[in-house]
Formats: sequence, C-alpha cells, structure tokens
Amino acid sequence: MKTGVSSYCFEGLRRGGSYTLFDAIAYTKKTGFDAIEFTEFPKSGDLSPGDFARKIRDACDAAGLSIANYTIGADFLYGSGGDIKRETARVKEAVDTAAILGVPGMRHDSGWGFKAAGQDTALGRNYRDAIRLMAPAIREVSEYAAGLGIRTMCENHGYFMQDSSRVEELVLAVNHPNFGLLVDIGNFMCADEPSLHALPTVMPYAFHVHAKDFLWKPGREPKPDNTWFPTRAGNHLRGTILGHGEVSVAQCLDYIKKAGYDGTISLEFEGPEEPLEAIRLGYEFIKTHISAKP
Repeated sequence: MKTGVSSYCFEGLRRGGSYTLFDAIAYTKKTGFDAIEFTEFPKSGDLSPGDFARKIRDACDAAGLSIANYTIGADFLYGSGGDIKRETARVKEAVDTAAILGVPGMRHDSGWGFKAAGQDTALGRNYRDAIRLMAPAIREVSEYAAGLGIRTMCENHGYFMQDSSRVEELVLAVNHPNFGLLVDIGNFMCADEPSLHALPTVMPYAFHVHAKDFLWKPGREPKPDNTWFPTRAGNHLRGTILGHGEVSVAQCLDYIKKAGYDGTISLEFEGPEEPLEAIRLGYEFIKTHISAKP
C-alpha cells in the first residue's frame, strides 16, 4: 500500500491566506508521503479549473508525488437548483478536471437527504427512495468517467449516506463496475457505527481509503466546546491526530491489509491541533502500521 494525504488536512492553514496548495505539495513530499489527493479546487484568479489542474499536476510531477484522488461535492437530489441533468453535467466537468490531473479515481457526494419541510414526500421518504432516485445519475457519471480511465466513488459521510449498509446499497443500486466506495475508517462514528463492524461490509467495494481519527464523548454529557460536533444519535465527536482518538486505527489498518486492499491509504486530519505536526505524526502512524508484518 502507498501512503497519501488529503489537501483537506491543510485547509486550516490555507484559510489563513498565506499557505497554498503548492506549499502543501512541498510539505507532503518533505514528510515522506507517496501521494497527495485534492479536494475541489478553489477559484484561482483567471485560471480555468483545467489550467489550474495542469499547474497542480506539474508541481506534483516535479516533486515526485502521485495524485491519488480528486474529491468534489455533489447532490443528486437537489443540486444545481434541483435540475439533476445539470448537476450530472457539472459533475462530468469535474471528471474532465480529474483527467487533467491524471488521477485514477474521483470521489463525489451522492445526496444529503430529503428536505425536512413536509419530508418532501413528492420525492421520497427514506434513504432507499433516495438511492433509487440518485443511482441513475451516479451511473451516468461513472460510465462517462470510465471512458477517461477514472473510477468514481462515493464516501461514507454526511450523516444520510454514512452507514456501511446504506453505502453498500448505493453501490449495488448503481450496479456499475467502475463505481465503488471511498472508505473513511473514522466517518462511521458519525453514524454511531463502530468502524471495525463496518469494514467487512464495505471493503469489497473500496476504491480508495481514508485514515481518520476522532475523540468521542457520550451525548448525556455537555459538548466541551465548539470544536466538537454531534453524531447522528447526538453523541459528541472531535477530530484528532491519527492514533490519538477512539477509532481502532491500527486494527482497522490490519483488517484492510488482510482484505487484500493494495491502494493508497490517505490521511485526513480535521482536528484543532497544529496541522503540520498532526500530519507528520499521522504519516508516521500509517507508515509504521502498513509496513508491519501481520
């Protein structure tokens, strides 16, 4: 397996204004990672997304880093003002950007659930209704991406499509060999599902893997501060340095190896700790555990 890091880990530094994606590329190489992946690019002056993608690809080539994945937002229930044909076309344009990057895979969201007002029963009432509506558009995107040599995937996140059983149903409904999952070992906690219970269900469909960790507190206790957020059932989570939280990261990585996964394990850190040190420690944790003999 290869080690990777998501550009999302650097988001706090970038919001400060002085840190760029090119700085992130340099730090990724310096730390020792094999690869980097990128979330949807911000607008960069007068550059088109394609032109900016070329600059990023050239910088990664110069650094000797592969680009493992490209990640964008999407909503196949309400996106693009509810015009799903337009949303599908928009996501296909992102596939074109991913092709310029030269990535093997692209993650897009599926949907965030039905609007609360009246439960929007004209569309549906539950996640199975949502899957039925979303699957054709997701399949269309994946078929398009297959022609460019890019596999597409959705991730277990966003509360609505987060449980292992739900994302498995989505893959089965899309029913295309070019579509699978980005498995985030930490995100199952957002749906109050133990990661080790989820992995046997989702790993057969894994195209890419994120390593993430969370601190956890029961909902019966008050939220400590605003760095914490609720799980779907009302418990409390806070992102933290990999290996410092409640996710059984080492055991999860052991299972992923035994499951035969041989792609990139990408760090995704979203805690309040200092990002660069957190990224370095996360790299060391991943490298140690994927290099260890079973």
